Formats: sequence, C-alpha cells, structure tokens
Amino acid sequence: MALIRPFNALRPPEERAAQVAAVPYDVVNTAEARALASGNPWSFLHVSRPEIDLPDSTPIYSDQVYGKAANNFEQLKRECPLQLEETPSLYLYRLTMGAHEQIGIVACCSVEEYDGDIIRKHERTRRDKEDDRTRHIMALRAQTGPVFLTYRAQAQIDELVDEALRGNPPLYDFVANDDIRHTIWRVPNYDPLVNAFAAVPFLYIADGHHRAASASRARAELKEQSFGILGNEEYNYFQCVLFPDNQLQILPYNRVVRDLNGMSADELLSRVRENFAVTEDAPPSPQEAGHWSMYLDGRWYGLALPEETTRPSGLVESLDVSILQDRLLDPILGIKDVRTDKRIDFVGGIRGSEELEKLVNDGKAAVAFSLYATTIDDLLRVSDAGEIMPPKSTWFEPKLRDGLLSHEI
Repeated sequence: MALIRPFNALRPPEERAAQVAAVPYDVVNTAEARALASGNPWSFLHVSRPEIDLPDSTPIYSDQVYGKAANNFEQLKRECPLQLEETPSLYLYRLTMGAHEQIGIVACCSVEEYDGDIIRKHERTRRDKEDDRTRHIMALRAQTGPVFLTYRAQAQIDELVDEALRGNPPLYDFVANDDIRHTIWRVPNYDPLVNAFAAVPFLYIADGHHRAASASRARAELKEQSFGILGNEEYNYFQCVLFPDNQLQILPYNRVVRDLNGMSADELLSRVRENFAVTEDAPPSPQEAGHWSMYLDGRWYGLALPEETTRPSGLVESLDVSILQDRLLDPILGIKDVRTDKRIDFVGGIRGSEELEKLVNDGKAAVAFSLYATTIDDLLRVSDAGEIMPPKSTWFEPKLRDGLLSHEI
C-alpha cells in the first residue's frame, strides 16, 4: 500500500507567496541563485542556497553555510512571516506551462516505505549530495522542498481531485518569472484521498532522489537521538507531491562534451560513422526514439543505428541515453563515467537546441548531443525491475517551487 499523510504546512501569507517561491536548489548554481534572489529578501533561495549571502570564498559545504541556512529560515519565519497551519491537511498543487497542465497531491509519505521500496527509485544518489541535504534538513529541522513522485493514474483519485477543486478557492495562484503558473488549494476532506492511495501498490520517484535519501538519513539520525519512539513522529515522513503518470511531461536531458578526445572534427565524424548511420543537415531535435542529433563544427548531424544493427534488448541498455553512452561517449570520446567526468555536462531540454549551439559556438563545448526524451513508461518499467537508469536520463518540466509548503520535523 502507499501511505500518504496530511501535515501541518509551514507557509507564507498569500500576498508574499510569489516572492517566497523559489526554483529547486539543484537546478541553479550559486551565481544563478544569487542573481535570482537579488533584491528579494523573501526568496526561499536564501534558505535553500544560503551561500548566496556569504562571501564567494566560503566553502559550499562548510558549517557556516548550514548555520546561515538555519538563521535565514528563522528570520523568514519571523519577518515574512511563515505561518504554521493549525490542523493537518493535504493540498493540491497545479502547474500550468502553456497548454500543459498537471495537478498533484501534496502530502507526507512514509520514509519506511521509501526504505522498503514501496516508493521506487530509478537513479543512484551521490554521497556528497546526500550529505548536503541531510545536513540541511538537520540544521532546519524541516523539509523545505518536496520530492516529486508519480503513480499509475487511477480514475477514483482523479475524481476525488476534481471534487476537491469544485468551489474551493486557492490559497495561492501566481505566475512565476519563467511564465509557469502555480496554484495551490487545501483539500477540504482528506480521508477519501488517504484511503484511495492505500490501494495504490507503488509510488515512483520522478525527481528528488537526493531529497528522499536525505530524509531517510535524517530520520535515522533523529531516531538515535530520541527517547520513547512512538513511530508517528514527523521525521518518519517526508513531503512529496504525487502526480498521476499520464499528466507528466518529460523533456530530453541533452549532453555537451568539452573536447573531442584529441581528435579533429573530421576524425570524430569518421569514428561515429563506424557505429552509426550519419545524415547531414539534420533537425536539431530527433523526432523519434532511436535517433540522435549531433552539433559539431557549426552543423547538425543525424545519428541512427544502422539497419543491420540489432538494438539492445535490456530495459536499461535499450534506452537512447544508454546507447549513446555505450556506443559513442565511452568508446569514442572517452567519457567512462558521466557522474564524475568533468568533460561532460548536461543541458535540460527546456533550454532548447539553441543553448546547445551557443555552448559549442562560444567554445564552451566541442560537440553537443540532442536526444529524444525518455518516456514515463520507461521510467516505471526500469523502477519496477529494480534497475537504475543512467544519470541525467529525465528532465521533468514544469518544476515545483520550494518554500510554499514546508514540513517541520
């Protein structure tokens, strides 16, 4: 069963919601976060990326950074002010991006179910990133950014969501500076939704593996510090937003490589032709799975496996990101481990092919690869099989915002 639980949200007043709401901590670097928060004392980036308020020379994982996060959080609670709901609730969170709309349920999910694989994963986590978010949770004694979960859509849950929206005015409704509209409602009666999710066999992490892993580690630390454990303590749960799988939008996660591994552009093309059928003047974005676009020396090339080549049959090996890695990035460009190799970088599909062209044309990369998006069915199948996708396989858009609903533990 999938356990969801209402919680007492810590949230800003309606008139300050748009100022408080911030992009997730892990989609911006320090310089970008500092620019976004400039002139806005209410931005939650002061809490999620507190190094923006410290000298540039401050080590990003130093005690000073986590201390600053805690101080900024307390200041925001006092001065914004952030208000703690008197009674526990579930919430609905609608994201609108152009013609695309998705509505998720904001709840707390069970850390025990995460540990027991009722909440399934498709990505490995990095220890340093786990350490960072665990220390952040422990410094704040709060989870301030939700984990993005999905589940196989169910008509009963859809009907309950529709019912909760009828005649129910939103708590927040604003358009952020990236033109994404964020609307949040409190659910008037949460019991039907809690009961409906009890029949859902599995939940799946779409985005937020490090936040979930850190919630599990924080729980273990807090249990060790506790006396008379009852099992219903808030640290046993972590904040999530649960979206049905048929509403999600996945964009490609593209790749750029800083150099050609000692080759000229012509030499690289010759090597690529050994493993792929290559066409010239191809579209910047592939139109179907099993095709890739490569930007090299001011020109787009289309790549596909030759007709006589058998496509890999494994769940993970058959993914386009895996084929590109196994047949080009590793053997030709020498990228052995995309998690650690500094020669490769990743560009979310929301930035478009123009960003790939710019990086190459400006000399910040030597070659770029545009991929066809991994599907939600791929994600669910890999998760159900207990396998792991390659890093940076999915880019979900639109993104949730931090700071609108926080869960104190």
